[in-house]
Amino acid sequence: MEINQITHAVIGTAMEVHKALGPGLLESAYETCLAHEMNLHGIPYRRQHPLPVGYKGKRLDCGYRLDFLVNDKVVVELKAVDRLQPIHEAQVLTYLRLGEWPLGLLINFNVPALKQGIRRIVLNLEE
Repeated sequence: MEINQITHAVIGTAMEVHKALGPGLLESAYETCLAHEMNLHGIPYRRQHPLPVGYKGKRLDCGYRLDFLVNDKVVVELKAVDRLQPIHEAQVLTYLRLGEWPLGLLINFNVPALKQGIRRIVLNLEE
């Protein structure tokens, strides 16, 4: 699957979850339902994927976990907040840099229409 196909598939499944549940739940509920929806669509992912931090030549486990790593290419970070903040985008950019992945999706489920809560974040993407 190419990267744009992956993001299209993830956004489609996220929209399906949001359509069914709407805003107002905890992030963990959306995460569980999104995992189920991706399973139904045969989208390969790793949930709560560990992300070590490289520091002075050592890889240290600092407890960071990606909500999803889809097809070993796309980081998906979920939120259920009033409004996405610059720190949320910085978080995804840092994950991309640490893991050397090209693209991330930041998805906030706490919005009336999900398209308002989706940010595509790119780092060194070759299209």
